Amino acid sequence: MQALLGTGAALGLSACATAAASGPALSTTAALPSSVPAGTSLKIASYLGAQQLQLQLAGLLDNLPFSVAGWPSIGAGPDVINAFRARSLDLGNNAGIPPIQARYQGYDARIVALDLTRKPTYVFATKPHSDIQAVDQFAGRKLAFSQGQAQGVVLLRALKQAGLKDSDVTLVPLTSNQFLTALEAGQVDIAPLAVSQVPAYLNRYGSDGAHTITTDVVDLLNLLWAPASVLADPGKAAAIAAFIPIWAKGLVWVYEHPDAWNEDYYVKTQNISPAQAKQVTALSNKPLLPTSWAEAIAWEQETVDLLAAGGFVKSFKADVLFDRRFEHLAAAAVPAQYRS
Repeated sequence: MQALLGTGAALGLSACATAAASGPALSTTAALPSSVPAGTSLKIASYLGAQQLQLQLAGLLDNLPFSVAGWPSIGAGPDVINAFRARSLDLGNNAGIPPIQARYQGYDARIVALDLTRKPTYVFATKPHSDIQAVDQFAGRKLAFSQGQAQGVVLLRALKQAGLKDSDVTLVPLTSNQFLTALEAGQVDIAPLAVSQVPAYLNRYGSDGAHTITTDVVDLLNLLWAPASVLADPGKAAAIAAFIPIWAKGLVWVYEHPDAWNEDYYVKTQNISPAQAKQVTALSNKPLLPTSWAEAIAWEQETVDLLAAGGFVKSFKADVLFDRRFEHLAAAAVPAQYRS
């Protein structure tokens, strides 16, 4: 475990391990404990069972030096924030905007691991019988918009890139699980769909004129984050530090075993065809676990500024969202080709 925590975190570990056993709060400037106390458990988000299954298939579940009290299927940013508040979740897996939204709501939570995405993970889909062919044609149209989720920022970034303001369009406030229904019913003209949703949507409505509009706008961050109160618990902080390398290895395993993942996850649990599963996998990103979070922090600051310019949040310094004690854990756990 000590090797996984890296040089910076290894300083003062004996004192912190003692503190973990006795239970005082762990300061945000204190080094991470070197070991996980007996009896420590975490509640880890596993939306649609993906997180738990990938660790199971990769043979990594037995490597956890703590117990998992639950794998709740919670994925949408607002739901994760609510679960954090209710103390029914210790560790979430989201994109970059939910931590910003939590901060705006006055809730203190920190990013502890991240994976950078270089290819778009969301695609703009049109309603059936649509004549829209490009983002600059979004002007005057109804667009599905979720302020507290990654899809919302992808939409705002695409509008900015096309020279449009949010005032040039009608933003229809919805959560991402409502996007498909809104498209099907014609309540919105455009919705940003996850790449995993696109094949099934087009198979059903493509013959009716529904289509996609691809851009190069990426949602850079795939991250793990936790409430500050959880990170103040020495045992839970140590458990999260132990989980991050395992999470990183799980991402690599899925990327390196697409056929197994397609069959065991998409086909068996998501009930999509093998052909559709291959389409989804072809759009997937190669894991990128950087040794430095500088790019991620800069991207998160741009996102804060974009949201603030639209009046969605108040501006703040994005670096407060990151707990950099965990910065090198994911990168240290994977081969060099997955670090850059």
